[in-house]
Amino acid sequence: MLLLLAILGCGEIVAAQEKAARPNILFIMSDDHAYQAISAYGSKVNQTPNIDRLAKEGMRFDRCFVTNSICGPARAVILTGKYSHLNGFTTNNNRFNGAQQTVAKLLQAGGYQTAMIGKWHLVTDPTGFDHWSVLQGQGPYYNPGMKTPAGVVKHTGYTTDIITDQALEWLEKNRDTKKPFLLMYQHKAPHRNWQPPPRYLDKYKDVKIPEPANLLDDYKGRGTPARENQMSIAKHLSPNDLKLVPQQGTNPEQRAALTKAYEEENKRFAEAKLQGDDLTRWNYQRYVKDYLRCVDAVDDNVGRVLKYLDDSGLAKNTIVIYTSDQGWYLGEHGWYDKRWMYEESFRTPLIVRWPGKIKPGSVNKDLVMNLDFPETFLEIAGLPIPADMQGCSIVPVLQGQTPDNWRKSVYYHYYEFPQPHHVHPHYGVRTEKHKLIHFYTINEWELYDLEKDPSEMQSRYMDPAYEQIVADLKRQLEELRKQYKDDGKVAEFDELTPKP
Repeated sequence: MLLLLAILGCGEIVAAQEKAARPNILFIMSDDHAYQAISAYGSKVNQTPNIDRLAKEGMRFDRCFVTNSICGPARAVILTGKYSHLNGFTTNNNRFNGAQQTVAKLLQAGGYQTAMIGKWHLVTDPTGFDHWSVLQGQGPYYNPGMKTPAGVVKHTGYTTDIITDQALEWLEKNRDTKKPFLLMYQHKAPHRNWQPPPRYLDKYKDVKIPEPANLLDDYKGRGTPARENQMSIAKHLSPNDLKLVPQQGTNPEQRAALTKAYEEENKRFAEAKLQGDDLTRWNYQRYVKDYLRCVDAVDDNVGRVLKYLDDSGLAKNTIVIYTSDQGWYLGEHGWYDKRWMYEESFRTPLIVRWPGKIKPGSVNKDLVMNLDFPETFLEIAGLPIPADMQGCSIVPVLQGQTPDNWRKSVYYHYYEFPQPHHVHPHYGVRTEKHKLIHFYTINEWELYDLEKDPSEMQSRYMDPAYEQIVADLKRQLEELRKQYKDDGKVAEFDELTPKP
């Protein structure tokens, strides 16, 4: 019998999957992977054939957004289905309360075997997982220690490959073949400081990567926050980021290979004594090439996992989801990093393959969010969605049946300030055509017309022609803050602990 789920505010009543045929869920999440660096999204800088395969065989989402564009908080949202102020994890300085309700616990209780392998970045130990092996903190690019219930296990090699080795080992040797599974397979790459794998140290060496049109942005069209940022390619990349100093966390052989890869270019750079725009352009090429080399390693490893699913026969009944914890800047506005509600960091890639359910090669432009992921997992599994989760299952969207009353706007709230990067706290609303941002600690507002100004170069907040649009968006913003119970308070750790 089908289990019927009514999801308040998320569309019509939908039918969940029959338990007898419940699919496996493989959730692949990279860290800081810009949609601009995926060829399925039209990348002008690289090719990602294995991630592209998922798009060809599944659905690409062009309007997937995050609630809070920063690593730890994004992960907490995906586990809880709640905004940061309710799950208690607003910045990377917090500790996740593992005693609270999570999608892993709900799936585990509902008969799924659960595993978490790779980057965790929530400080406390994972809960709700039958198996876990996670990086310590951010984790290094080489020779990671992986924390497990039995202690820290030291590995030698390239972290992206090692995380995949562990995921494949679990799939092949440790999973219970009588149960469906949730595997959260999560990469450190391509997070800062972008150390490439040995096999790609020379890739792109003789290539000039195209620059974004606004690499040399002067921020004249925006307010104080954009001008005060500390994440510019011109000024804020460190010698370590740029590989101008020996790389730490490597053994002698690895360090020698890294040094050799950069030493000739570094010598020419030192002799050139570049300044101004020339220096910015050099920094951009060095930064973006290393970033893309790390992305290439992620794509390789996605290919390894897809091949295993094919060879083992698991592909037929496994939903594969590829996403990132948020978007990222590849030189747009002269930046690296994320945090802003501007499009490049607010929007994240999302590609889903579900054999027999999703039309291959389909593209979706509905407004979806990382807030929706856990509800989607639960509906896929045929399990009830708790009423206190705030997102909407995208199962009907995946099947080409977007409800008529699907959301028309998304809400965002960023907190971490002043360091790192000096991005002022802000919240805002985005609709299909416009975006209103409130930097509330300094009471500055910005409005963008996304049709006429997709790169968000000129705020129209003070333009009389947009007066009515501003009024309408402010009303929507207040409604969303009430809907998501964002009254300025953040749940404390004790408040989140379930009472006996």
